[in-house]
Amino acid sequence: MNAIVLAILVMVGLCLARVSVVFSLVVAALAGGLWAGMSVEQVIGAFNEGLGGGATVALAYATLGAFAVALSRTGITGLVADKTLAWVGARREPGQLGGIKWLLFGALVIVGAASGTVVPVHIAFIPILVPPLLGLMSMLQLDRRAVACVITFSITIMYMTTPVGFGTIFLNDILTGSVNQAGGELGLQVTPEMAPRAMLIPALGMVLGLLVAVLFSYRRPRAYRHQPVAAAAREKTELRLSKRQLAMILVAVVGALAVQLATGSMVLGGLLGFALLSMNGLFKWKEQDDVFTQGMRLMALIGFIMIAASGFAGVMKASGAIPELVAGSGALIGNSPALAALVMLLVGLFITMGIGSSFSTVPIIAAIYVPLALSFGFSPLATLALVGTAGALGDAGSPASDSTLGPTAGLNADGQHDHIRDSVIPTFIHYNIPLVIFGWVASQVL
Repeated sequence: MNAIVLAILVMVGLCLARVSVVFSLVVAALAGGLWAGMSVEQVIGAFNEGLGGGATVALAYATLGAFAVALSRTGITGLVADKTLAWVGARREPGQLGGIKWLLFGALVIVGAASGTVVPVHIAFIPILVPPLLGLMSMLQLDRRAVACVITFSITIMYMTTPVGFGTIFLNDILTGSVNQAGGELGLQVTPEMAPRAMLIPALGMVLGLLVAVLFSYRRPRAYRHQPVAAAAREKTELRLSKRQLAMILVAVVGALAVQLATGSMVLGGLLGFALLSMNGLFKWKEQDDVFTQGMRLMALIGFIMIAASGFAGVMKASGAIPELVAGSGALIGNSPALAALVMLLVGLFITMGIGSSFSTVPIIAAIYVPLALSFGFSPLATLALVGTAGALGDAGSPASDSTLGPTAGLNADGQHDHIRDSVIPTFIHYNIPLVIFGWVASQVL
């Protein structure tokens, strides 16, 4: 058995047994490294070297969390939640409540899409916005697995298809750049304009998965206990916003986006947004440290999991198991391009399940997949689709992915949403399976 396959099975097995994701990643990395013939010292060394890659992401999430908490101190999220609950309370007819469910789904899709583009807070908005809405979801008897699928879709689909915000980083810098770097000596050259076209068909698979989740899989009512959420998530201010304060909030949001797009740094964008919000008078200057610390605490678990995932990726790279996995699959491919595309996507699924981030996985996959795709005669668009889809598989359905950790952070504020059973498994079924199918179709028609 390949070391990566073993490590992924160990990680998934431990997660299903309700073991901490961080602990599962560490144990899986140790098991995979030892199986690959590495010594304990080598495994620990490779794990420690890989930790640095996740530190940047963790710091970015910490600053975005501080920005999100500062934004919540303006009272906007609490005000929206209270107004929504009051509006729903006046509407008890079944038909009216059904319409509210779809309005809620639509709002979450819009907010999630904006969080990766025009308001660059990524998943930091979820622990702020979602917990105040849990009462509404319980009133509607809304299956939170459907909500998890909606949120994961909203924060994934934009970077896959739209070169704005995080999409600029993924499509232009990572996907296009990695394919060009791997294919430069082989005569392959792609442009940033080609990446959104290549990812359009795989994105349709995400749309299909979302429709299946909300219309069929989790359509039936599901009862939840009415109980308070964490105090930090429910904190809001009763201050009324002046025109000057509203203008400052708008400047903070636009400024954070502009800095992130200009520098490519989520850290600088989050810091600027926090600094501008701290000047609007909604909380005292001496409370800045408390607000910033609360924001970091909000995203701490996700940050640690991303750091552990980077250590896991470091061990997998050092083990040499990734090229071995690809080479071993070559015996199954033969001379069939169709089978080659399917095997590459399935292998990519195993690789990205452990790393949990398409942004971190694409450079690894591209170095191996681009020469292989060219040897089978795939077009530049098909090659982009294969590499991009293989990377996206890690975001939709991995226990270590921020696209599943984020929804859990918000939906489990009252302790009634399990990360593996209610976030990971539903998103894996409804997104990874369609992504494999539609990614394969894209490789055949592009």
